[in-house]
Amino acid sequence: MHVIVVGSGLAGLFAAVRAVDAGHEVTLVTKGALAESNTEHAQGGIAAALFPDDSAERHEADTLAAGAGLCDPDAVRVLVEEGPARVRDLIRYGVAFDRDRSGLARGLEAAHSRSRVVHAGGDATGAAIERAMIATLRHRAVRILEHTTLVDLVLDVGTVVGVDLLPPPSVENAVLAGATGPAPAEVAFSRLRVLGDVVILATGGAGQLYAHTTNPGVATGDGVAAAWRAGAELADLEFVQFHPTALAIAGTPLVSEAVRGEGAVLRNARGERFMLDVHPLAELAPRDVVARAIAVEMAVQGGSPVMLDATSIGRGELHRRFPTITAACAAAGYDWASAAVPVSPAAHYWMGGIATDAWGRTSLPGLYAAGECACTGVHGANRLASNSLLEAAVFADRVVRDLAVGARPIGGRPAGGRPVGGRPVGGSTTRQAEAAAHPVGVSSTASADWAALSTAQPTAISPAQPTAISPAPSTALSAAPSSAQLRQQIQRIMWRDAGVLRSGNGLRTARDELATLPRPETSLPSATRLNIEDANLLDLARLVVDSALAREESRGAHYRSDFPATDDTLAARTPFREDALAC
Repeated sequence: MHVIVVGSGLAGLFAAVRAVDAGHEVTLVTKGALAESNTEHAQGGIAAALFPDDSAERHEADTLAAGAGLCDPDAVRVLVEEGPARVRDLIRYGVAFDRDRSGLARGLEAAHSRSRVVHAGGDATGAAIERAMIATLRHRAVRILEHTTLVDLVLDVGTVVGVDLLPPPSVENAVLAGATGPAPAEVAFSRLRVLGDVVILATGGAGQLYAHTTNPGVATGDGVAAAWRAGAELADLEFVQFHPTALAIAGTPLVSEAVRGEGAVLRNARGERFMLDVHPLAELAPRDVVARAIAVEMAVQGGSPVMLDATSIGRGELHRRFPTITAACAAAGYDWASAAVPVSPAAHYWMGGIATDAWGRTSLPGLYAAGECACTGVHGANRLASNSLLEAAVFADRVVRDLAVGARPIGGRPAGGRPVGGRPVGGSTTRQAEAAAHPVGVSSTASADWAALSTAQPTAISPAQPTAISPAPSTALSAAPSSAQLRQQIQRIMWRDAGVLRSGNGLRTARDELATLPRPETSLPSATRLNIEDANLLDLARLVVDSALAREESRGAHYRSDFPATDDTLAARTPFREDALAC
């Protein structure tokens, strides 16, 4: 079986390794360099019930509590029961988790009832995992396509049979564009179509929807947007987690929750620990509670950030346990061992995404999803700290195990999945006709360097024909602003009206403003990576806003000032029809 994996975070790398080990051909596609993903930026660690004073039942209870009534209990049970084995797999793959005299070192993070978060390199867990998984992958026969952007999914009578890609430039085009490295994002190049038996989307989240985010620049929601256009069901799009503590400087580097787990406290402009009056767990309350409390304090203070006081932890421990954050503070001119540092919320993790069942199957035959782009139901309305890396490994493993079942149907609504709505792609392509028309191998329009990345031949790979994609309603396709201007407009609108604090009036304003923004035309050969990303962000921004308008309550990470209470009748994901889209 030829398996196409899109994305190179933990979910994508884990799925690729597992699929090769199971005897499948694998092509791994990633938009940036292989190591460029949200996983690389994960600081806190990975949560699992690995220790004698802990249990899967406790981890389950903490996850359900954080999820604010919207978790899928069956998916949570899978996560906590299979999680310890996947952490041991990571150790076997070479991840050097930190150790102390008792064995694996562990930390306490917000809303966990036990210290169960294992970490590596102090606060560089994601980078350590990424390095180990890439090294593991390099020892296997996998075609790796770096600097290659997903444009859309290829359908054959409703079944996903491949992907359309924007590859890096040919040598000739690179010279003409003045490029000496990866493809410039603003330059268009020939497209390729890769056909396979199964596509696994592991493309991460969409933090670039917001003006302030801890996510890297590649987090533009490409997989979720492509799945929606192909007709896949989405769920929980209104639930975006804002990390409470990003350093309030350019780039908003993350200050891990583990810092508060070690004893750091939050203070307002008057030096008061305001969280003591907000929640019994104070600074260790669930992330949505802390983020909202900070947003409120900042509003009272005229927008100035609150202060994170970590001085009680001690200089030596801060340097040992949090070297990455220490370096970020120092680079910004702060000595956080001697004085508090300014922090504010930033978009961090998207609980919503492509609706899947407990095996990563989507509503489209031939399409799986894992990691942040998937909505398994594990996180509910609010993700428990350090559960995301665990989810990535657990469900990537389950996706590959499901491939072995063979005849098991993939189509149909996922178990427990509630749709947000999908848009079909016009002009589906018949896979057999494509395979007959184009021989196996890389087309002559592709870069020789890109072709040389292959260590295993895929089933078929051919030049893509432009696919007509129906734009969202009320979307103009001409007179577009520049890519930088369009993205800034989207981010400004989303941060202002669909951020930590929301209201019906603000969301309706956002809906109306987003409806006026022209969507870049991505079906033309002239479309660049930036055009594709911006079209994805605009599609997703409209969906997030409409989903937030539809949920007339406050729950988890979704807070509406006009509906401040939680409505028990809305404790399930309600269907969101395609014809209900307002923009």
